[in-house]
Amino acid sequence: MMTATDSREWGDIATKMLFENDRVRVWEMRLNPGEKSALHKHDHDYLMIQIEGDRMAADFEPDSEDEWNSAGGRVEGDVANGNVLFARKGGKETAINNGQEPFYEIVVELLD
Repeated sequence: MMTATDSREWGDIATKMLFENDRVRVWEMRLNPGEKSALHKHDHDYLMIQIEGDRMAADFEPDSEDEWNSAGGRVEGDVANGNVLFARKGGKETAINNGQEPFYEIVVELLD
């Protein structure tokens, strides 16, 4: 939970917004090998559609309230191109391309 003394700076959930209406917001996430995303939080349930890459990680904040890692820490895994993942809102994390290939995915936020 964010408090009045929370000094973290939050960024966008991905690198570029592609589309938005009253029901969905569509983003692209592009990270070169070794590159990190901005620290971000997910206020909506969302889908991740992996397009290319080989390995990714996410460093979660200790107050992250998501199904992947609610106690903070790191989750790592191989990218499965064409794979679609669903995640519930509440995550607070930084994505890291810890692979050897550029990473590209589409993130779809479900706004309603």
